[in-house]
Amino acid sequence: MTPVRIVAGLLILALAGGLGWLVWVKVQEKSQTEEQGRPPAGPMAVEIAPVGSETLRDLRTLTGTLVAASEFVAAPKISGRLERLHIDIGDTVERDAIVAQLDDEEFVQQVEQSRAELDVAKTNLEETTANLEVANREYARVQTLRTDGIASESDLDSARNILQAQKARHKVAQTQVIRAEAALKAAEVRLSYTTIRASWQGGDDRRAVGERFANEGAMLSANSPIVSVLEIDPVVAVVFVAEVDYPRLSIGQEASIRSVAFPSREFPGNIVRIAPLFRAASRQARIEVQVANAEQLLKPGMFVGVEIELAVAEASPVVPIEALIDRAGRRGVFTVDAKTNVAHFVPVRLGILERGLAQILEPALEGSVVTMGHHLLEDGGAIRIVQPPGEAPRPAPEASETDPAPGEKGPPAQQVPATAGGTE
Repeated sequence: MTPVRIVAGLLILALAGGLGWLVWVKVQEKSQTEEQGRPPAGPMAVEIAPVGSETLRDLRTLTGTLVAASEFVAAPKISGRLERLHIDIGDTVERDAIVAQLDDEEFVQQVEQSRAELDVAKTNLEETTANLEVANREYARVQTLRTDGIASESDLDSARNILQAQKARHKVAQTQVIRAEAALKAAEVRLSYTTIRASWQGGDDRRAVGERFANEGAMLSANSPIVSVLEIDPVVAVVFVAEVDYPRLSIGQEASIRSVAFPSREFPGNIVRIAPLFRAASRQARIEVQVANAEQLLKPGMFVGVEIELAVAEASPVVPIEALIDRAGRRGVFTVDAKTNVAHFVPVRLGILERGLAQILEPALEGSVVTMGHHLLEDGGAIRIVQPPGEAPRPAPEASETDPAPGEKGPPAQQVPATAGGTE
């Protein structure tokens, strides 16, 4: 055999040995893994808890922002210089109270001019009224003379024409008076626009000033904002709710509002508006909760949490959430057979989850359920109940009157003499 064949044979043997070693290592690792995952032999040590009866609430806590119940901006209807500002940020304003005053000199002059034009129109009306009365008397006189054959037909026509002309002048004078009165009223209205008032309909008679947008001396154009007026009793919490909870909300539903500014206070409220549409971007609908704010502690713009109770389950069977476990895609619990110390897996239908408890809708459970140690437990597996940490130790059996007290020695045991061959 040539040296080349010898070397090749040795290489083949070495490769075969290496492959065999790798296979042996893999088999050992798999065997160890199966041993670790396999439940230990004998009863499984578990902790249990009794099936209880509690009242649970299905709560949703939504975050949102407070806004004023109503808000408007006080602004002038005409342009002018802001001469006087009567209120400022944080002040209280009464209904129809004066907010600001514009320079009104030009508008006062317009009112005076309109009033003078009205006086001229009224004087002209008085003159035409007098001329009309004269024309009426003259026409009546000529008509009588014509009946008596003294006046001619042309005299009667002339008197009639004069009367018609005086009637037309009188009507024009009346129209001029009406026009002058309207001009005076318009001038007075424009003059009233120089006084800006805080006017609103409904609600409380007192509101607050939220912002100031202009200072005294500023030139304002029509509709330039001066101050914002807010109704902050009540305030409104605006939150957004997902589709899954939307059908469970209704107008008038109670809510509880908390603010980081007052962590120890809860403010009651009620749902007053539910939007009939969802935002395309967030798939959420706007909900408005009205909150009484008589102390005016809550302010628009505050970040708040709104807690809404969607459902209440009174005296319902409950188990600790730790007792829930999944088996073969089903959620359930392990119930305990106290007589045989055997655990059985029971699929359940859950209801409300709150305070670490789970409501069991189906089936009806009794006794106790496993809360710890059930991850390696199989249906029908034997269990050994252990005491949970922190639980008071079970009381020891009571000592009999003949038992020695702690630290004392008991009476010496009586010695029975032994006899050869047994007892006598």
